[in-house]
Amino acid sequence: MKAAVKEIVEGALRRLGIEEGVQVDYPKDPRFGDYTTNVAMVLAGKLKRNPRELAQEVVRAIEHPMVESKEVAGGGFINLRMKKEWWLSAFSHLLRDPQSFGTLDVGTGKRVQIEFVSANPTGPLHIGHGRGAAVGDSLARILEKAGYQVEKEYYVNDAGRQVKVLGESIWARCQELMGREVEFPEGGYRGGYVVDLAKQAMAEFPDLLDSPKEKAIEELTRWGAEEILKGIKGDLEAFGVSFDSWYRERYLYDTHLVNKALEVLREKGLLYEREGALWFASTRFGDDKDRVVKRANGDPTYLASDIAYHALKAKRGFDMLIDVWGADHHGYVPRVRAALQAMGYNANLLQVLLIQMVSLVRGGQKVSMSTREGTFVPLSELLNEVGKDAVRFILLTRKCDAHLDFDVDLAKSQSEENPVFYVQYAHARISSIFRTAQERGISIPSWEEVDLTPLELDEEMAIVKKVLQFPDLIEAIARSLEPHRMTYYLHELSAAFHRYYNHHRVLLENRPMREARMALVKGVQVVVKEGLRLLGVNAPFRM
Repeated sequence: MKAAVKEIVEGALRRLGIEEGVQVDYPKDPRFGDYTTNVAMVLAGKLKRNPRELAQEVVRAIEHPMVESKEVAGGGFINLRMKKEWWLSAFSHLLRDPQSFGTLDVGTGKRVQIEFVSANPTGPLHIGHGRGAAVGDSLARILEKAGYQVEKEYYVNDAGRQVKVLGESIWARCQELMGREVEFPEGGYRGGYVVDLAKQAMAEFPDLLDSPKEKAIEELTRWGAEEILKGIKGDLEAFGVSFDSWYRERYLYDTHLVNKALEVLREKGLLYEREGALWFASTRFGDDKDRVVKRANGDPTYLASDIAYHALKAKRGFDMLIDVWGADHHGYVPRVRAALQAMGYNANLLQVLLIQMVSLVRGGQKVSMSTREGTFVPLSELLNEVGKDAVRFILLTRKCDAHLDFDVDLAKSQSEENPVFYVQYAHARISSIFRTAQERGISIPSWEEVDLTPLELDEEMAIVKKVLQFPDLIEAIARSLEPHRMTYYLHELSAAFHRYYNHHRVLLENRPMREARMALVKGVQVVVKEGLRLLGVNAPFRM
């Protein structure tokens, strides 16, 4: 819809001899019209014109039979109001082809890779990981809806120090279970799941603990990480999240890709030695300081493998790389972009979404959580208690770089305050309308033949307009990478429907009015169901 209005305004500019792209938006206050553009204000400086006078010229040049009114506001905004026929015609198209509504081609021919969650296989997933999973998976679904070819990847960090600490922690717990006193490793994992792993290891490998300590720890590290990864995969499956590929950090070392990447940087004169360590001159590409890629003891840093990994991703021919990271990685963004640029790729190929912390709230009190200390609620427990739909929806109710409080009691409630219940209830309510119609012997009309002109109420036209914003929303999310905007939209659309339902009957005696209203709520149902699907949430027919 916005694209069509954009073409109307651009047509007016061409009649004035101006070739210029136009930005069209929805005004915050519907009293100002259906669409607004600041194109006159944008062009004023370039053309050395008064913006309001230029806007008035553009308004006079706008010629389209579906424009009901056009006016200049403020310092040069152009506001347009479209005729009722414009809206009803578009709504009829939705009813004729509901399956394709909102499906766009803006990403056609473009390949996108989204890497998300990628939690170290050192412990179960918690709600913070769940937020990253909800953001990454929903964004992937929306990008596919916009026409992009999307690949979802999980990067398994199975080669670093943190994984070895897991093996050391399991070994220490095994020793304790055998009655031996040992010093627990510094920074070790103290969660109860480590004790469970130790018991399992003792049952499966009774002879392993008689092996030399280093050999036993090496085996427990590999085995423990795989066991935890199995649990992670199970949790993600229960959360409705799947991946196209699972890429292992260990593979980068086994195939010498890390050393090859560092050799490329060395040949470009971008590596140097200082204090026994090997440094990457990342400041040449905008980083605030140079970074170590090999420590003085010869061990590579995480950045070394990340350089190889991102160079490999870029080499695979994606048009955009999206990484979903925890907010504590914000300082890591410039160094990885610097590495991409140093390896010969466009730094802007990489887009990073930073996921802020999630606080779990029970009974109005925040729950203290620490992954390393093991004082956290696993995602699996939350899913069992609250359900996948509520967890996914609520985790997407705020912009991902904003802190979020997850209120367990609210998520379990069946009230208007629970956002996922409120939206799902809209879908279920509409389903009940159609069930009631069948029970009364009222035939369901052929949607493509329904006459929508009886829709005269302001509330009805407001719903029509809100429904028809859905394709524009898909494009906006695909460009901004902000999937939380879908939850806002669905809540607003559901609120408009609930208000309408509470004040106006749908199944009237008057057949033309009844069928028009049935078509209206059918359109709402189509969009709510598809919007929920894009969020990975079910659209129930009964509640």
